[in-house]
Amino acid sequence: MLEGWISVADEKQEKKVWYLEYLIHENRPGLLGDISSLLGMLKINIITINGVDLNRRGLILESDDDERIELLRSLLERVNNISLTKLRHPKLRDRLAVRHGRYISRDADDKKTFRFVRDEIGLLVDFLAEIFKKEGHQLIGIRGRPRVGKTESIVASSVCANKRWSFVSSTLLKQTIRSQMADDERSTDHVFIVDGIVSTLRAPEQHQTLLREILRLDATKVVEHPDIFVRYTEYSLEDFDYIIELRNFEDEEIPTDIDPHISTFDSEWR
Repeated sequence: MLEGWISVADEKQEKKVWYLEYLIHENRPGLLGDISSLLGMLKINIITINGVDLNRRGLILESDDDERIELLRSLLERVNNISLTKLRHPKLRDRLAVRHGRYISRDADDKKTFRFVRDEIGLLVDFLAEIFKKEGHQLIGIRGRPRVGKTESIVASSVCANKRWSFVSSTLLKQTIRSQMADDERSTDHVFIVDGIVSTLRAPEQHQTLLREILRLDATKVVEHPDIFVRYTEYSLEDFDYIIELRNFEDEEIPTDIDPHISTFDSEWR
């Protein structure tokens, strides 16, 4: 019966990857097997499958026939016990949801702000690594209290993305304020790490000059404490491509204001 629905193309199409997600209303025995059998009859390959949320299942699929995908959509919309929620080419959040079994939390009002807690460091590293693999200019801000894992996550993500990293300013081991960089450090294959507090409240003019040069590079820059950074520079939060919030626990408050007149950094913010 299904064969009559499928038109055979004269030329074989290129294989494409799709993301399928459905909500389970009644997780009856054999439900996944039935859907897998349907995919098999349509000659659609299952690459990855996992639960991605409460009562939701996500699958990464591969097919060389767009008509089969549309037929799949039509059939799944008629299946009892489930509701089709997504059938599209996978976005980064889709791939990570299937890989880690959960969706990344996203701000409802600001779609470029993504939220993590410390227990999700592995997911954060994976997310940042995928972003770091992209070529060209990217400006990423990361908010979070001291010792929550901001800098460590950036470094680990650089390693996962096979990128070199350079600290323009930092307080990871001791206060670092760079005023110059070697030519091989200015490569677009680098991830440049900036501490927004150190660079704006304590840095000399030589560092400010270097920072402006780095920010103009066609490469990835990550700014810790972006709210402080934009307060004392010509940049705004609108200039950031992504804002990451990292908390110790879900409802932890992240301060976004630091007194610029303190003689030394409060030990909490070292």
